[in-house]
Amino acid sequence: MNIQDMFLFFFCMIIFMIFILLGVAFFTLLERKILSYIQIR
Repeated sequence: MNIQDMFLFFFCMIIFMIFILLGVAFFTLLERKILSYIQIR
């Protein structure tokens, strides 16, 4: 496994982690909006 392969592997892992964090953040935001909407009613 040469340096280019390792760099590509780390790059893909970082992008994957960013997507997971964005998904979790968006889900939390959506959940808060739904809960506040239920409480307002």
